[in-house]
Amino acid sequence: MSHPPIRLGLVGLGKIACDQHLPAIAGNSRFDLVAVADPVHRLDGVRGYAGLAEMLAGEAGKLDAVALCTPPAVRVPLARAAIAAGLDVLLEKPPAAAPTQAQALEQLATRAGVTLYAAWHSRESEVVVAARAWLATRSISAVHITWREDVRKWHPGQDWLLSKGGFGVFDPAINAFSILTEILPSGICVEGARMDVPANRGAPTDAQVDMRCSTGAPIIADLSILHPGHQQWDIVVSTPDGELVLRDGGHRLEIDGTLHQESANDEYARIYRRFADLITRRESDADARPLSLVADALLLGTVTTGPDFEF
Repeated sequence: MSHPPIRLGLVGLGKIACDQHLPAIAGNSRFDLVAVADPVHRLDGVRGYAGLAEMLAGEAGKLDAVALCTPPAVRVPLARAAIAAGLDVLLEKPPAAAPTQAQALEQLATRAGVTLYAAWHSRESEVVVAARAWLATRSISAVHITWREDVRKWHPGQDWLLSKGGFGVFDPAINAFSILTEILPSGICVEGARMDVPANRGAPTDAQVDMRCSTGAPIIADLSILHPGHQQWDIVVSTPDGELVLRDGGHRLEIDGTLHQESANDEYARIYRRFADLITRRESDADARPLSLVADALLLGTVTTGPDFEF
């Protein structure tokens, strides 16, 4: 059965939008990118606006959905405006700056009868699906997460990341938490955290988060955005039946040291297929569990003030 194109507006034309969203949209025939909203950047061949309000006014009756790729601190009012306009909404991760905000958006979308999709891109890997299946019937002994990267490479000049509410190290680490909440067969709670915050910034650059499965197994997350050299994005899950390791941000699966499966970096293509499917079925997917783990770490954690940081 054929479907009419989903007329899409893209809000925020930063690095993630250019690197990932635009190619994924261009490669999906279900979507027709008709407008972009960004206060600075424009896209050749696509109508451009300074912000969402201007887009909604200029494209009245010409949009079906929007993808919000702004920093999380400003995303919620934009989502509210899009939902009020009757549009389906895709939220880049994290879906909001706080779990209660995400929950409120989900309730608002339900009342409005529109699709709300919180897109956790790191979950969108066949390797993550395979890891979840392998762990589904196994007990967990321990989990260790190492998520370390160079902020100057992955977020060059993006001061918002280290401002209050900008998440800091938890912006990349929430990718690990999104995988963790997807693959473990039990619930997860945060027990404590230790965080390093530069004296001139409002969010941590380094953290260790202590968590526990509801079954009692310990989970330790070692996180940094001041890691020199090549990034390390690994999750190690120990079980009585062997050790499962997800490497490269969820693209490589090893079991007991042997390569089990690899996947291409097609996360965003899968996100837009998922978004189109949710719209067709008039359903939402707004899981806020990874965001709740971050919020609990920030609430329960102790802070050490470190030297100033400059990009």
